[in-house]
Amino acid sequence: MRVRLLDIAHARSGDKGSHANVGVIAYQPEWFPVLARHLTAEVVAAHMAPLVRGKVERFELPNLSALNFVLYDALDGGGTRSLRIDAQGKVLSTAVLRLVLEIPDAEAHEHHLPAGEK
Repeated sequence: MRVRLLDIAHARSGDKGSHANVGVIAYQPEWFPVLARHLTAEVVAAHMAPLVRGKVERFELPNLSALNFVLYDALDGGGTRSLRIDAQGKVLSTAVLRLVLEIPDAEAHEHHLPAGEK
């Protein structure tokens, strides 16, 4: 089943100099294991490749049903140096939420995910 990340999570992002962080929080705690299994640093890195020049690192916050991603060299110098329209990385969370995850049907049903694309 294809599940849009924005249907099962919300996100916040911000800057840390030239780096950005994106927190992805499951809407329901029972959906966190799906995020932890399928929303890997590699998946986010591939999705964000046009914007992120460095590595992507993931940190788990299971008590919050959340994942935090650090996107290295994503802001072209950061808020005071970058000429990008989004020099502080505020819309990177929206970009990450555009991901579509491929979840096995049995796992999607087990965790009661909203009906996605087939």
